[in-house]
Amino acid sequence: MRYQSLGRTGLNVSVAGLGCGGHSRLGTAYGKDLDHAASIVRLAVEHGVNYIDTAESYKTEPAVARALRDLDRDKLVLSTKAGLWTRDDVPMPTADEFIAKLDGSLRTLGVETIDVYHVHALAEHQIDYALSDILPALEHAKKQGKIRFLAVSEVFHHDPAHATLPALMRRTDAFDVFMVGLNALNFSARRAVLPMSRERGIGVEVMFAVRKALTDPAHLRETVAGLIASGQVDADQVDADDPLGFLVDDETPTVMDAGYRFCAHEPGCHTVLFGTGNPDHLRDNIASLNKPTLSADKLAQLATLFGRVDSVSGN
Repeated sequence: MRYQSLGRTGLNVSVAGLGCGGHSRLGTAYGKDLDHAASIVRLAVEHGVNYIDTAESYKTEPAVARALRDLDRDKLVLSTKAGLWTRDDVPMPTADEFIAKLDGSLRTLGVETIDVYHVHALAEHQIDYALSDILPALEHAKKQGKIRFLAVSEVFHHDPAHATLPALMRRTDAFDVFMVGLNALNFSARRAVLPMSRERGIGVEVMFAVRKALTDPAHLRETVAGLIASGQVDADQVDADDPLGFLVDDETPTVMDAGYRFCAHEPGCHTVLFGTGNPDHLRDNIASLNKPTLSADKLAQLATLFGRVDSVSGN
């Protein structure tokens, strides 16, 4: 396993980070039980993963807690989250309600401290409230030892051009870690987020590295057709029937393998989250994330084809 420092936090994290959300949620979204989900966490750690990301809303904190019974907590970096989202006329949670979510995660995980705690899926219109009401409460919780580092995750599927994180960075330097959407179809974070985050030493977790467009050829064709129609991809330069076929060869057996490798070596990115409930997929994903970067020719062709894209997440 390759490890690197998570920005200015100084935390030494595995380039492969286990994401306990996504479509699989450690297999629980497909009917697997808590014991199976916990076994996936343990297997990841056995293969060198030390970064484990979950969230209140994923409902996988209990699985992580069960896995922790058999693991050395001090060797792991635990990340979890709570959001400000609302429904209908319900207001955003108060600071006390938000800290109650933090306390709930601490109890569920069975730990005294969460290493990286996120404001989950922060939207641009929520920044004012997050800074005026939520941030002071989180900073107090940090002084109490409940949190080591403060973080924010963006809403990549609704904010694929990354409006939120640059706006947040212009307002505050209080957050040490960001969760950023990045993949081989939309690497606009390279322009919009990463120059600013590198300058500030902010740690970056990559999400959406491999989603449906990189695993389902029909969905990929549909996504690229939409990008051609919107003018973000040049129809004369892309093979509409097999848009990412040029990535696959003896050194790169699948588009998924290419997708993980693309993200794993992006400057300013420190851990790439993958999610699965399948042990074989887990091993394959970890292997891909530890391979060398893609060839210069493949990277150049990706830049030529998709360098203007900022409108899709890959979902």
